[in-house]
Formats: sequence, C-alpha cells, structure tokens
Amino acid sequence: MTDAPSFGARLRSRLAGLLPSLRLRLVVVFALVALTAAVSASGIAYWLNRDAVLTRAQNAALNDFRKAMEDNAGNLPRKVDCGQLREAAAKMARSSQNYQVLLVDETESGKRCAAASNLDDFALGDVPDRLRHAVEEKRPVTKQNKHPYHLYWQRITLDGDPYLVGGAKVIGEDPTPTGYLLKSLAPERDDLSSLGWSLGIATGLALIGAMLLAQAAATTVLRPVRRLGDAARRLGEGKLETRLRVSGTDELAELSRTFNDAAASLEQRVAELSAREASSRRFVADMSHELRTPMTAISAVTEVLEEEQDNLDPMIAPAVQLVVSETRRLNDLVENLMEVTRFDAGTARLVLDDVDVADQVTACIDARAWLDAVELDADRGIMARLDPRRLDVILANLIGNALKHGGSPVRVSVHTRERPDGGDGDELAIEVADQGPGIPEDVLPHVFDRFYKASASRPRSEGSGLGLSIALENAHIHGGEITAHNAPSGEGGAVFTLHLPRDARRVAEEWERENGEGTGEHPRHGGDRAQDEGEDR
Repeated sequence: MTDAPSFGARLRSRLAGLLPSLRLRLVVVFALVALTAAVSASGIAYWLNRDAVLTRAQNAALNDFRKAMEDNAGNLPRKVDCGQLREAAAKMARSSQNYQVLLVDETESGKRCAAASNLDDFALGDVPDRLRHAVEEKRPVTKQNKHPYHLYWQRITLDGDPYLVGGAKVIGEDPTPTGYLLKSLAPERDDLSSLGWSLGIATGLALIGAMLLAQAAATTVLRPVRRLGDAARRLGEGKLETRLRVSGTDELAELSRTFNDAAASLEQRVAELSAREASSRRFVADMSHELRTPMTAISAVTEVLEEEQDNLDPMIAPAVQLVVSETRRLNDLVENLMEVTRFDAGTARLVLDDVDVADQVTACIDARAWLDAVELDADRGIMARLDPRRLDVILANLIGNALKHGGSPVRVSVHTRERPDGGDGDELAIEVADQGPGIPEDVLPHVFDRFYKASASRPRSEGSGLGLSIALENAHIHGGEITAHNAPSGEGGAVFTLHLPRDARRVAEEWERENGEGTGEHPRHGGDRAQDEGEDR
C-alpha cells in the first residue's frame, strides 16, 4: 500500500502540467511576486493617502464650522426669526472651506425654522436621522463630559457624490440654534481617483519590469542549464569527449564541474571497456582465421576417411564417423564465429539485388534437400531488393531449426503487408511453422541468445548455438526483425516470423552515410558460405 501524494506534491504536479517550461515558471513566479508586492504597496499607499486626504479636508471643514458657529450662530438673539437665521447661514457659508450651512432654531412664534444658505443644495432631509438625534441629544455634564452638546459628523452619498455632513448645537440656555454643514468631497474623490490610476499604472509598469527582469534572470539561469542539457545529449549520443566550460563559483558552476568529472570518468571507463572488447574481438577473429587453415586440412582428411569408411575395420568405423561429424561441427562453429565477429566489428555489409522471394526460398530448400519435408506457401512474382546470401542464411537457420526441433512437415508462408510503423514501402513477412511441441515459455525470450541451451542437461547438441543469433543479426542489418511464438494449442508448434522491408536500399544508404563507405561485402569476407546451423532449443 502506497501513501497518497501530499497536497504540495499534487500542487507541484498540477503546476508542472500547466507550466511545462522552467522559463515560463520563473517568469510567472517573478510576475506573481512583483504583482503581490506592487498591489500591496499601492493598496497601502492608497489607503494611507485616502485617510490623510479625507481627514485633512474633514478636520479643516469641521474646525471652520465650529468657529463659524461660535462667531455667528452664538451671537443670534434668543428670539430669532427665519430671516436672521438665513442671513447667519449665508454668512457662515461664505467660508473658504466651501460648504453649505443649515441653521435650525425656534422663532418668536414658537415655530421651528430651518434656514439654509442655499435651499436648492441643502435641506434638513439631507441630514441623516441618526446624526440629527446625536446632535440634539443633551448629555449630563461630568468630569469626563464637560459639555452637554458635541460636534458630530458623518460621510454620506447624495446623487452618487460623496459628502461630509456635520452638526453642532450652540451651548447655552435652550432654545439655542442648531447648525449643520454639507461639504462636497468630490474634489478629494477625484484626487484619490487620480492617485488610484497612478498607482495602478505604476503597478502595471512594475509588473512589466518584473517580467522583463524575470526573462533576463531566466535566461541567465537557464543558459547554463541548456548548455548542460546539450552536453548531456551529446554524451548520450556517444560523444564522450564532451565537456562544459566552467566559470564562477556558484551552484551551476559546481554542477558543471561535476558533469565534467563524470564525463571524464565515463570516457575513461568506456575506453577501457572498448579496448577490452576490441581485444576480445580480435582474439576471436584471429583464432577463427587461424583455425580455418588447419580445419581445411582436417576436413579434407575426414572426407577421405568418410569415403573409405566401408573398407575400414568395423571396430574403427564408429570412431571414424564420430571424427567426421565432430570435424564438420567444429568447422561450422568456426565459420559461425567468423560471421559473429563480423557483426560485432560492424564490418558486415549488404550486397543488394532484386530477388523473387518464392524462388529464393525454393532454392534454399532445394540446396539442402529439404523439399520433401517443407511445405511452401508463396506466390511467384513477389520481388524484393535484399541481400540474397544473407536471406539464404536466415531461411536456412529458421527452416533447419524447425526441422531439427519441431519435425516435419515445416510450413513456410510468404506474405506482404503495409509496415506497422507507417513507413514507406511494404513489408515482407516470411513465417516458418513446425509441428513440434513448441518452445517453453521461459525459453522464448532467450531463443536468439548466443550459445543458449534450453536445458542445462543438454550441454552438447548438433548445433553451435549461434544459428538463430546469426539469423537475427542478418535480419537487423536489413532493418528487419525476427519474432518467435507458439501456435495455439492443437494447431502446431513454434512459429518464427521474419519481417523485412521489401526494399533495403534506405538501410544500406544509412549505413553508407554512417561509415562513409559504399555498400558491398568486404573483399576479405566475400564468398563466405551461408550458415545453416540451427539454434538449440
């Protein structure tokens, strides 16, 4: 049971999906940090300035209103009329603070009179009820509260514009006049709006600047990372001499040094392994070539002994037959080792020709006297441009292996089809099926391994253990493949399928480009006979 990924891991995974590029992530992170900082700073600056502007305008208006109330409303007679109230209100409104005034008092006739400096702009209904009640409320005088009446204010909105409403009652023997002021805060709102736009523009510029800085920082950071990625890619392609130029003492420089040390160590190790492998290949190749001359002589002698086998002593004849068969097996092993050496050394080449596949299969079967044991299902006229000798090697090994381990009849089918990978041209499929018990499932993955024996109790067999391996290498050099599987129960034994392109010129041209040489067999290897050794199962 595995633990569920944490929230942080899920978040990182989701962000990695949304922002696959490291550069994009750096830019986004820089932008978010800059945006957060700019918005926070702008917001704090705006609210501080807003509070300062409104407080300054509000205090100036209220202080002026308080003084005007003392100088004007406080000097009104106790028995006042509306005209006097209106005149006092107009006089108070002529203040530099530019506010409207409303005075409320009881006249001689006992009626309440509300006189405004401008009836069209300010009326008693514009004053909030809560503010009127607070202004009119008389509080007991105590040590903490030295006056029965106080100045109160409130910010309101009228017709979409902000206003400051304040009110106070003249202290004295009742009845005394009550005054209210109405001051527009539209200029302050406009100033704050301009400030807000300025801060917004500053925030946008800061964001753009942060993104440009992030781009520059990302370039500075990612350039060494990109160089490291390119170097790792070249190293993966086999260019072990790749090194990074190291400058500085930061973490990226340390990473570059570590990469160079690892590349140097890998180059040295690969060089040692390559030297050992080359030495081993030279040993096998030299041994195989050195064995060819004595094997030729021994083979000639064994042919003579085989011809004279009927004239030999019956007691000696079995030994002679054993020598003949083992000599042939040894000769086949030497030839197979030389073929494997060519594949390992990369000197195996294609000699292409146009062949009729059905004729090629028939010739392979006929040359080995397998006509009675093999059933061929192939239409004439299926042409392919392949290496006839190597195709014969493949067919001989697959059919010989089927006859040896599966028994006759062996069925060989030839078909063409479109390539599964969607490449150009058709694919040639040659299927070799036997009637044997099939291949054990644990053996299937190893049937093409060199010298692999299906059973440890059979260390010796008539084959060299290289046949199927050589067949697979010959298929690979054509750009093809060989697969092995068992037929469904009751329908047969093992089934080997050879997949080859019908035209191997592209593969030959790629080999020519990689090696800088033309196609064709190396003179030293020309004329090598086709291998007909079957793999042991």
